Amino acid sequence: METPKFRLADIFQGIFIPIILVVLIYFLAYYVNPGGSLHIIGQSNTIGIILTQGFAQMIVLGVPMILGLLWNKWAGGAAGFIMGGIYYLAEAGYSNGSYATYNVFTYNFYGDLSMLSYLVMAVIIGYMAGALANGSMNFKRLLGAGLTAAIITAVIQAYFNYTISLAPARTMNHQMWASTAYLVPGLYGFVLQFIPNIALGVIIPILAKVMSWYGLQPVRHQ
Repeated sequence: METPKFRLADIFQGIFIPIILVVLIYFLAYYVNPGGSLHIIGQSNTIGIILTQGFAQMIVLGVPMILGLLWNKWAGGAAGFIMGGIYYLAEAGYSNGSYATYNVFTYNFYGDLSMLSYLVMAVIIGYMAGALANGSMNFKRLLGAGLTAAIITAVIQAYFNYTISLAPARTMNHQMWASTAYLVPGLYGFVLQFIPNIALGVIIPILAKVMSWYGLQPVRHQ
């Protein structure tokens, strides 16, 4: 097989795209993250929360969903177990450390069932999207499968956060849903907990369809 010739596109893909990603991460960490030292959009700004915590959850749930749509429900579920498990361990550890620095009550977030449920939600969203699409690359079916899986998992997770999360997280969750930040009680909670998932349910099917055009899928569907 002939060795591919070096192209200017190789420089763009190999150098400029990674640098752009580094700059984007830096920007998110310092200028968007509500807890960042140089944040510019407010300590509790909705956009900042969506672009940080919401974006992290979109990645955790997006990988299982796209594998479910492009491959099958089993691949989606397996990827969800891996991604959800990593997110659960990382988020629980971060929460334990954060509360320990406040020298208040000691909480073990590894035992928080609402946090553990992120692992289950990642499995469900990948399996459900794959089962509903069932190998079809029809965009309407992909979109329907993605949105259905994303909304159902968002509803379940919101219920768990509201009812069975540990006391500090549950209190903040109740305050979020009772907030009148958008003049209507409950709207603030809806925006924070549902908009990222709804966006995910639209973006991932579009990405899956585009990838199918270029044959970037484990199994080529007819």
